[in-house]
Amino acid sequence: MSKKRIAYSGIEGAFAHIVARRLFPDDEPVSYNSFGRTYEAVENGDCDYAVLPIDNSYSGEVTDVMDLLFVGDLYINALYSLPITQNLLGVKGSKIEDIKKVVSQPKALEQCDVFLRDKGYEIIQTSNTARAAREVARLNDRSIAAIASIETADIYGLDVLKEQINENGDNTTRFVVLSKEKGCIGNFEYNNSFIIMFTVQDKSGALLEPLQAIAKYGYNMSVIHSRPVKERKWQYYFYVEIDGDHENEDGKRMKAELVEACPLLKVLGPHRET
Repeated sequence: MSKKRIAYSGIEGAFAHIVARRLFPDDEPVSYNSFGRTYEAVENGDCDYAVLPIDNSYSGEVTDVMDLLFVGDLYINALYSLPITQNLLGVKGSKIEDIKKVVSQPKALEQCDVFLRDKGYEIIQTSNTARAAREVARLNDRSIAAIASIETADIYGLDVLKEQINENGDNTTRFVVLSKEKGCIGNFEYNNSFIIMFTVQDKSGALLEPLQAIAKYGYNMSVIHSRPVKERKWQYYFYVEIDGDHENEDGKRMKAELVEACPLLKVLGPHRET
């Protein structure tokens, strides 16, 4: 069988690349320079799957990806949680005492804020952690370090000056695996949950109707976020993660009631094979 193409945002060594390699070890990871282009690569058929971050336990949801899920047509076919460890990486032969500047992605810098403020480093932002590691390797300057994964140290020939400098030791990013088709992927294990998005009518108590429909059939909402609808001023969509199976009889009845209550309803998945 031919290899599948797995789109991810960033370059080799980015956390999305790490997830793509773990989930699809025999397939071909394909790099794109933005979340939008990664998503579009699957929409237009250039790739079979996309791996994108959806939220982080420390810094919250990835709003650009949520917006893509809302406006696009792809399905979530798996969720994957990656423990994130941020590390200080320098060029070969450098020491932590040499460092004056640190390069990394804004959220990674935020996760390491206590360490960085204590050291008083000058901060330089870049688009992702792997790019930071690659840039430090290219500059070959002992006074400049990157914050990135251990994997990028191996890829770009850097030394690990200090491990796990992120403030929160329980730092996890969740990724969604997206495709055009509904259904399970390989032998992945699925937790018993699913994701929906919906809008509500512009009237008093409108949000209560879908929430009551969810509760009526015994479903628990583990996550709920609201985001503005870009084309409509002061209107919002809701992103909800729900514990349970949406493809059983109760789930079908619940979705029927949500269709009646919501001008727009998207059941993103994960979808089980039937």
